[in-house]
Amino acid sequence: MNTSSKKSHIVAWTVWMIASIFYAYQYILRVLPNIMLDDIMKQFDIGAATFGQFSGLYYIGYALMHLPIGIMLDRYGPKKVMAGSILLTVLGLMPLIFSNFWVYPIVGRVLIGIGSSAAILGVFKVIRMTFSEKRFPRMLSISVMIGLIGAIYGGGPVDYMREVLGYQTVIRIFAFAGLALAVATYLIVPNINTADQRPILSDVKEVFSNKRVILSCLCAGLMVGPLEGFADVWGTAFLKQSYHFEGSVAASLPSLIFVGMCFGSPVLNWIAEKVGNYLATVVGAGAIMAACFILMLITKLNPTALSISFVLVGICCAYQILAIYKASTFVRPQVAGLTTAVANMIIMTFGYCFHTVIGSVIKVMGGPMSSSAMTCGMIVIPIALCIGTLGFVALTIQEKQPARA
Repeated sequence: MNTSSKKSHIVAWTVWMIASIFYAYQYILRVLPNIMLDDIMKQFDIGAATFGQFSGLYYIGYALMHLPIGIMLDRYGPKKVMAGSILLTVLGLMPLIFSNFWVYPIVGRVLIGIGSSAAILGVFKVIRMTFSEKRFPRMLSISVMIGLIGAIYGGGPVDYMREVLGYQTVIRIFAFAGLALAVATYLIVPNINTADQRPILSDVKEVFSNKRVILSCLCAGLMVGPLEGFADVWGTAFLKQSYHFEGSVAASLPSLIFVGMCFGSPVLNWIAEKVGNYLATVVGAGAIMAACFILMLITKLNPTALSISFVLVGICCAYQILAIYKASTFVRPQVAGLTTAVANMIIMTFGYCFHTVIGSVIKVMGGPMSSSAMTCGMIVIPIALCIGTLGFVALTIQEKQPARA
């Protein structure tokens, strides 16, 4: 009995670690265009607007498959679903190596987004499958930290590898790493199926017809620009053109947003509990992020000031966790899990919107080689932050009003 319990404990931790590594892996793939912007634009002879759409297509694939993959994880278990999803991300990298036709990288980017959507959902599933409910928040926070470490190493270190080895060699390395991870997932993760075959159409309708849920998700999406617009893609190019930083510095600084977010989840949660109001904490986070970006755009901050600002922005980016949790409280407990999936799906969809709008503004204003054009593109982020924050102010005012489905 003792040996069996010990073996089960080891399996639980191993499966959790594999899911967390997948979460980190997809984060690296998400931010790769940020590092390889010039290489990709040269290889396929594209402009800023087209590149912005390419980067944002990740979020389209990610968002569209969120609910289907969530359902598949519930019905078929993480073994096959996660292994197959990892293979999809590897397949999505192939056009950058073997093709010179732009349509194939576009398809590949969508495939990476589709496969990546199983990462965080897989983490949720694996933790609930292998650990007790009371350990869920702790294990999830550690998984998020591991994932964000992946995002951090999608910055400076990967840029250094690109300069030394070439960008296609770096992509090959990540492709082989993905293949190894897919094999490990299929061999190690247990084949557990869930018996719940209950129809979910009525539950989906209930969530999407809840006005407070949708409003909170839309406002949270408007506030995602610092993470999914700036840190993921446009941050490095902006710092090179507007601040004239060298490549390694420009690539490393936006990664500090992910460093800040590593600590943001427990910090913001602690603040929300002390204040006794989750929505008010989200409002404060939005106001701080808007102020930091406005200051960055209207003045020329030195690297130290930018570093502090980006860490602070990263901490505030963890507002997403509070917003998603709060959205789940607007519905019946029976559909709270579905609501979190819908909320994450809507928020991630805004990643495509930010990439596309920023790229279009930059193109209209003079292109990515123009400092003023890059600044104009970044103005989109604080404007959206202000609108989203005001939306949460309205939700805070209505906090005591009864929820209406």
